[in-house]
Amino acid sequence: MADLLTWASDPARRRPLLRLLVAAQVLYVLGVAGAGYATTALGQHIVLATTPVDPRDLLYGDFVRLRYTISEAPLRQWHGEAPPKRRQGVFLLLAPGPDSLATAVGVYPNSPKAGPNQVVLRAWVTDVYRHSLALRFNLERYYVPEASGLRLEKAGRLHPLRVHVSIAPWGQARIARVEEVMVRK
Repeated sequence: MADLLTWASDPARRRPLLRLLVAAQVLYVLGVAGAGYATTALGQHIVLATTPVDPRDLLYGDFVRLRYTISEAPLRQWHGEAPPKRRQGVFLLLAPGPDSLATAVGVYPNSPKAGPNQVVLRAWVTDVYRHSLALRFNLERYYVPEASGLRLEKAGRLHPLRVHVSIAPWGQARIARVEEVMVRK
């Protein structure tokens, strides 16, 4: 015990440990930021149709809560042996559909092998209904510049928004941008 107290009170011995702890924290922050940029640069890009739901939170600022058309999948697309359960992690296989929007091909309990022009998106089951599954992707909240959330919500009531998502090879997904779709009359 006396040796431990002597070691802890000696500044020359604490300095390398302190440097190591500071370096670990800096590397962690850089790794988190780098993973976000790598997801955008290296990931497969898909486009999803969505409608905004809730534009404002006083604590978190201006954001748009998004509800994707793929957030509800028919139960016939489930490819597991056991029935799906709430809070279960699943994988959604997506393929390009009409208007280059991604559509669900299947929902799997384990990551499936994606074919050409297909991508796998990690999801969680929020509810299991009689004929469908409700899914969450951790892409449902998109922060926007101040005072633009209401504009996006109003635009989304008239026509769906397009959300460009990047999905990295290691499974991390990130919203690249949200755009309004102009409807021609």
